[in-house]
Amino acid sequence: MSEIDDFFRSRLDQMIDLRKPQAVLATHIPWQELEASVAHRFARQVRTGKKVSDVDLFGPSVAVVGGAISNAGRPRLPMRLMISLLYLKHTFNESDEGVCERWSETPVWQYFVGHEISITH
Repeated sequence: MSEIDDFFRSRLDQMIDLRKPQAVLATHIPWQELEASVAHRFARQVRTGKKVSDVDLFGPSVAVVGGAISNAGRPRLPMRLMISLLYLKHTFNESDEGVCERWSETPVWQYFVGHEISITH
């Protein structure tokens, strides 16, 4: 997104009341420390795989499946976003779908997860 596109979008800190609990909490949580403490849980890990026996046209064979590191899948989302959504989900007793829908509609929640510009259209 270019700077011109951002010119026409609203900054969240100018749209919301910065005294709301989530806005205040967003500035007091040590986000970098939280990210560092959980990042190792989400790192791609080497898997040993399993030996699978099979019989094909040439007789019995053994293959190793599920080994190595997979590069499949989409890139991960920012860690702060995931931690924030998990916090909001449990605080407001939302489902996975509910927290995502409410996050997309609530500027204070968008500010809490670290966005600077509103995503609503």
